[in-house]
Amino acid sequence: MTDAPELPTETTPQGEQIVATGVKPITLRDRLAVRAAQSIAPRRNPNARQKPCDIGLFDEAARNQLDMLDLIRAATRGIPNPEHSKEN
Repeated sequence: MTDAPELPTETTPQGEQIVATGVKPITLRDRLAVRAAQSIAPRRNPNARQKPCDIGLFDEAARNQLDMLDLIRAATRGIPNPEHSKEN
C-alpha cells in the first residue's frame, strides 16, 4: 500500500468533496458578477428581441431626422419650419 498525499476537502450540500489544487471555489460574488454582466431578458417571453428605438434622434428606419444645423440656420433666418430651408 502506497502513502497517498492528503488532499484538502470541503463539505458541500452533496457531501464531502476533494478540492483540487490551484482551483478556488466559486463564490456568491463570482455568480453575481456573471449575472450582472448578462443582458436583461424580458420576463414574459425570454426569447423576444428588443425593438429598435425608432423615434426622434434614433429614427433610423424612416430617416426622418432633421439636422441640428438646419434648425440653427432656420432659427437665424426666421423660418418657422426647417423643412422650408432645404428647398432653398
